[in-house]
Amino acid sequence: MATPRSYLFVPGNRPDRFAKAAGAGAGAVIFDLEDAVGPDAKDDARFHVARWFADGGTGIVRINGADTPWYGDDIAALRDLAAEIMVPKAEPAGMADIAASLPARPLMALVETVTGLAALRDTVKVPGLTRLAFGNLDFSADARIPEGSPALDHARFELVLASRLGDLLPPIDGVTTALSDPDVIARDVRHARSMGFGAKLCIHPAQVAPVNAGFAPSDDEIAWARRVIAALESARGAAVQLDGKMIDRPLIDHARLILGDIA
Repeated sequence: MATPRSYLFVPGNRPDRFAKAAGAGAGAVIFDLEDAVGPDAKDDARFHVARWFADGGTGIVRINGADTPWYGDDIAALRDLAAEIMVPKAEPAGMADIAASLPARPLMALVETVTGLAALRDTVKVPGLTRLAFGNLDFSADARIPEGSPALDHARFELVLASRLGDLLPPIDGVTTALSDPDVIARDVRHARSMGFGAKLCIHPAQVAPVNAGFAPSDDEIAWARRVIAALESARGAAVQLDGKMIDRPLIDHARLILGDIA
């Protein structure tokens, strides 16, 4: 299965949107029990999401935080669901508690607080963690940094470093609030990819296609990677050269990653 480049949120209390979200082309759908669902609709959201999975649906479930009155019911409901869990405001202790309550369950850490960012080197050690995601809007508010400020790139770089230290997939960038402007989405994807991110959170189906396209290897990158691998196979153990330059192990590994991303 290809590594997801796009993750599309859908409110857990809107079952009428589940199938549309699943068919929007996103790498994965996140069924939201948290921000997109009001306090009076939490039980309904939990019921509809459980039914989706019971009927054979797949996806990720974003639960409510441990400091909310809905957390315990979310954990209880997920014991019987084959779903990856997105943990909001992720910090090591809370992640470890969920890993203990739901052993062998894939977990995704949504980093949304200054405390969570500062503790990333411990978070990446939590069993079951598959990927980090940046909750840029909540982090911006918590850090008292204006939305869109270049200062947020320092947080992004920390996520990239921590992901590599934890041997995780490249992290997922946060949302773009422009719902259907492909130029804005494409700009944000280019920037995130240049920093080492491999995917993006989406809040509207119209964002999915430009996100998928933006994180896909370019034709030039694919052509270069194929030439590197062909040169490696021709060398048969000898030093590998391409275009008059020595190709060492990091470049070979990068070429394999590119080709693996289009498999």
